[in-house]
Amino acid sequence: MKLKNIFIVFAIALVSACESNEVTIVDADNLLLGNWVSPVYDEYTTTFTRNNTLLEKEAGITFKQNGSLIQRTSGFCGTPPLTYFNVEGSFTLNNDIIIMNSSQNSSYFYGWKIMELTNEKLVLQREFSEQEKEHQALMDLFYEISDIVYSQTCSDVNNWSFVAYGAKACGGPKGYLPYHKSIDVASFLEKVATYTQAEKEFNVKWSITSDCAVVNPPKGVDCQFEYPILMY
Repeated sequence: MKLKNIFIVFAIALVSACESNEVTIVDADNLLLGNWVSPVYDEYTTTFTRNNTLLEKEAGITFKQNGSLIQRTSGFCGTPPLTYFNVEGSFTLNNDIIIMNSSQNSSYFYGWKIMELTNEKLVLQREFSEQEKEHQALMDLFYEISDIVYSQTCSDVNNWSFVAYGAKACGGPKGYLPYHKSIDVASFLEKVATYTQAEKEFNVKWSITSDCAVVNPPKGVDCQFEYPILMY
């Protein structure tokens, strides 16, 4: 009899443990809400598993009923040991597109497309916003300018000059770039001016913020290992 009673107590405890580990569905009408952890990444998508809480040493995301969210992340650092921290923000759901905004940069929005959503699984695909597409176009132009700058080796500082480029949201240039006088200078300066104007318009359109520190012009260009270096 005692052995039977012990078995019954063990069975009850086992059932209770299973019930306590059961993942709770926050809202059956909105399966997105809740905690999503254990991301699995492939080339285009990220797959999350539902959990009752975010995990301490793992990336994850929480979608709340009030439209706020918590992202658990290690930031851009990928070198072990990773340190995870929470970043708060907000989100809106437009059909199958999640538009998210981080409190660390209130002017920056990014999107994810829901590819699959069940009680247990959430599969997301990165959806680039209009802002991100415009920013990428800016970067493409900047890379083109940089390629021109560093296509020339530096051996005589007298053959080099520099120009201000870009636009801080608070005003003034973002920095300065050296250039060799043997290139098509007029075309190069036109590209720089185009980039600067485009960045000004981007800052206004997307309410970008920046520091207001003044970037002083360099004193000149120096050649180091055949590479142009701005001297301040």
